[in-house]
Amino acid sequence: MPQHIGIVACSAEGAALCYRTICLEGAELLGPHNHPEVSLHNYPLAEYLKFITIGDWAGVAELMMSSAEKLISSPIARRGPGCTLRKRWPRRPGAAVSKGWECSGRVP
Repeated sequence: MPQHIGIVACSAEGAALCYRTICLEGAELLGPHNHPEVSLHNYPLAEYLKFITIGDWAGVAELMMSSAEKLISSPIARRGPGCTLRKRWPRRPGAAVSKGWECSGRVP
């Protein structure tokens, strides 16, 4: 299994492009419908713009480092499947993925 990839996202567009690239190139390298595991953390773009508009690139870097730390410290059990997959995921009592997962992407 390829290594897990964490995306530190600053904008929805950039994150989506990055994720799509990983999936497309993963399939080329690993075979159809296959790619490395991917996790993403994103503060709202408005948070970044607070720093960007005043030229505070250290503030931007702090947000990005905070995202990276959250990705590193997040246990794999707290990630869940997407809405489509969730509908087919067997419910197991007490399973972290099934317990409280909502299609909005919130995890308890």
